[in-house]
Amino acid sequence: MADYLDQIEDESIFIIREAYKKIKNLALLWSMGKDSTVLLHLVKKAFLGNVPIPLVHIDTSYKIPEMIEWRDSFVKKHNLRLIVGMNKEALANGMGPAQGRLTCCGALKTQALLNVTSEQEIQGLLVGIRRDEEGSRAKERVVSPRSASSTWTYKEQPAEVWHYYNLHVPTNIHLRIHPLLHWTELNVWEYIRRENLQVMPLYFAKDGKRYRSLGCWPCTGTIESEAQNIDDIISELKITRVGERAGRAQDQADSHAMQKLRKDGYM
Repeated sequence: MADYLDQIEDESIFIIREAYKKIKNLALLWSMGKDSTVLLHLVKKAFLGNVPIPLVHIDTSYKIPEMIEWRDSFVKKHNLRLIVGMNKEALANGMGPAQGRLTCCGALKTQALLNVTSEQEIQGLLVGIRRDEEGSRAKERVVSPRSASSTWTYKEQPAEVWHYYNLHVPTNIHLRIHPLLHWTELNVWEYIRRENLQVMPLYFAKDGKRYRSLGCWPCTGTIESEAQNIDDIISELKITRVGERAGRAQDQADSHAMQKLRKDGYM
């Protein structure tokens, strides 16, 4: 397994370096979850311990409070540059889960993300999505060009052959780059164990429950689990039949919820 982790790590680092070399104003979309935290670690490895790009976090104001506390502590400890995006106008007008899960996600996540990329003139975002996590993400390319409005035309994506990534685009084309696309959830946790990475404590069981996927508190449920450390999580993943996003309410709202959100610019 160590050899395979080396292989996927090398591929991800190659993608990160290529993106940094060819994209003007690159940033990393950081949710503080396991995947984007692994991605942040890979950026540090790619640049000899440095993080030469800012992190972007989209704060809906509904995140689990422990996540925000952990975020601020982690950023300070590691001296990272953090850009926080928030759709304050939508919040001031009463936007929230009561307006409908997809409507709320569209306003507080998608639009907030589009706003911050426009305001900060970010041409490319490193995003820690994986193909095995959710159906629409399985349709993605490593490099995903977006229109001027950042929409995703999933039926008309450029081919990627022999690791040739479509990074040669005009500067007005927004790109999402997915260095973890070829990883699995199990790979992520095995890599976290190998690299001894600090992750959100919410992933570990307390009173028989833990979070497997992190998001907004009204829309993210826990799973029954006794996994109190990384070894326990890895053992649990090898036998579970429950989907990773089973606790995400927006996924239950519509069978194509994530694809509809991502088509409009969601991560």
